[in-house]
Amino acid sequence: MPLIPKAVDATPQGHADAVAWQKEMQEAFRNLGALLRYLDLDPALAPEGILPDPAFPLLTPKSFASRMAKGDWRDPLLLQILPLARENAAASGFRDDAVGDLASQIVPGLLHKYASRALLMVSHQCAVHCRYCFRREFPYGDLPRGQAGWDQAWSYLETAEGLDEIVLSGGDPLFLDNRRLERILEKAASLPHIHTIRFHTRLPIVLPSRIEPGLLSLLRKTADRKTLVVVVHANHGAEIGPECAQALKDLREAGALLLNQAVLLAGINDDADVLADLSRTLVRCGVIPYYLHQLDRVTGTAHFEVDEARGRGLIEALRGKLPGYAIPRYVRETAGEAYKTPLSA
Repeated sequence: MPLIPKAVDATPQGHADAVAWQKEMQEAFRNLGALLRYLDLDPALAPEGILPDPAFPLLTPKSFASRMAKGDWRDPLLLQILPLARENAAASGFRDDAVGDLASQIVPGLLHKYASRALLMVSHQCAVHCRYCFRREFPYGDLPRGQAGWDQAWSYLETAEGLDEIVLSGGDPLFLDNRRLERILEKAASLPHIHTIRFHTRLPIVLPSRIEPGLLSLLRKTADRKTLVVVVHANHGAEIGPECAQALKDLREAGALLLNQAVLLAGINDDADVLADLSRTLVRCGVIPYYLHQLDRVTGTAHFEVDEARGRGLIEALRGKLPGYAIPRYVRETAGEAYKTPLSA
């Protein structure tokens, strides 16, 4: 599972903006009682059982918690990070590695599932622990440590046939400080056959202070050499406050193509009006609503699952509410398949 981040080295040294997001993470909620007190919620009045000390630990920055409605156990942002007793219930068909990450790992830290792109798990940390996370059981302790530990991965990327895109993931790649991130981007950009560098990140949504001048300068340099794609992750329009909108604007101005991946989650966004609002909000921020994922069936997440027939019905309802470019593709990832499976026409 993702490790809980502690102090992170400031980059560049003494830069106030760079330090701000790291300080936010040091002050993030890691204790359920503290989070519930902040939200004016009494554990004794919880509508269902909660886990005060879950095996997959609670983690959420205050900037994300500040967007949750106080006194509301059904707040859609809270439900994404609230550990519930239902996580411990056995569920048929749910397993630790639902999408076949381990079988696709060519060398430690490098996944090659799809023909033209490979994924580097450059970070073992996230800014938030989403309870539905498809990598909540991933053995992050086995990832390479230090520059030398990644030699095998880079050797593979230098010679793999048909490869033209590198995806930076984890964990969250933007949890790396700028110095480490710069080394990775420089290496990736130096490969002549790589045309696109893609980030998969939740930080512009849950921790928008991470999108600071030093990072933007680094991304701008990368965009001058390669196509830069940033895939963010928002599931509900309430996640995207003014600071997030500014962070997304800054990323666009740095040269990034912005896409969003959402997960269809029971009781959170399994409603056509909610999904339409999310798409409209994203489009206003210059983000293409790219994918709506059917839940990956990872151990402990069954209570989030929405029936696929309902999901298809939601997409049909969106067709009557939104222009085509604002309707996400409804897909499922299946272990061993060469591409994501479309679930609606």
